[in-house]
Amino acid sequence: MARVNVQCWQETYRGVMPDAVLDAPGFLAARARFWTAALTDGRYRENRVAVALRSGETIGIAMSGPPSDAGAPWRRQLYVLYVVAGEHGTGAGPALLRAVVDPEEPVALWVADPNPRAQAFYRRQGFLADGTVEVEGGVREIRMVRAARRRLLPPGCRL
Repeated sequence: MARVNVQCWQETYRGVMPDAVLDAPGFLAARARFWTAALTDGRYRENRVAVALRSGETIGIAMSGPPSDAGAPWRRQLYVLYVVAGEHGTGAGPALLRAVVDPEEPVALWVADPNPRAQAFYRRQGFLADGTVEVEGGVREIRMVRAARRRLLPPGCRL
């Protein structure tokens, strides 16, 4: 998971983040510590984590959890969704999103700006920018939100 995390950051954020961050000798080890904590520390028990595999190799990762803003109107926040560049367009991204966020849950995420490919992906998944912007680690990010979706029943069916 850490290897895919680092690879995706290098593919996605080159030119947006400083090369010194993306190529730091301890970057992989830091991401490994992050994922170890995310998967084993009881503080993160409400998180949902998923990986996408192809031929036994991890090609994508995702994680959602409680919102970082306790007063938020959404119940979940998407914290991680990365698919290696060679697997873009294969359906791995939408599958990972479905694995960590129920379509009936309102959800928010932060996405780098500029990152037009990711922003277009999230728009296709029903997310809209809400106008909130922050700068995290020198990277401008926009918040995107998605309201809960209603499941439609076929004609003649009732709950």
